[in-house]
Amino acid sequence: MIELDCLEEIEGSVKDHDLVLFALSTCPHCRHARDFLEANDISYRFVYVDQLEGDERADVMKETEKYNPRRSFPTLVIDDGDVLVGFTEADWKEKLL
Repeated sequence: MIELDCLEEIEGSVKDHDLVLFALSTCPHCRHARDFLEANDISYRFVYVDQLEGDERADVMKETEKYNPRRSFPTLVIDDGDVLVGFTEADWKEKLL
């Protein structure tokens, strides 16, 4: 389980997976990813990487890079294993619904 103090938790009724979303606050694909999770009432944790500073931002980028070496956004980590990079609704439905 990814443990970072900066992660915000969004509660939903669907708690099938431990989901961590690394996103940017200005990214439309990241917004679509969050909208998808919330529309399907899925619990997840997230962080807007661009709103962090200093060591905290560096630590989050290192964590992101473990799962997505390109460090592109959005990056969704599923149960510390599977990773979805970018937002394609069909891929997200297949993995999460």
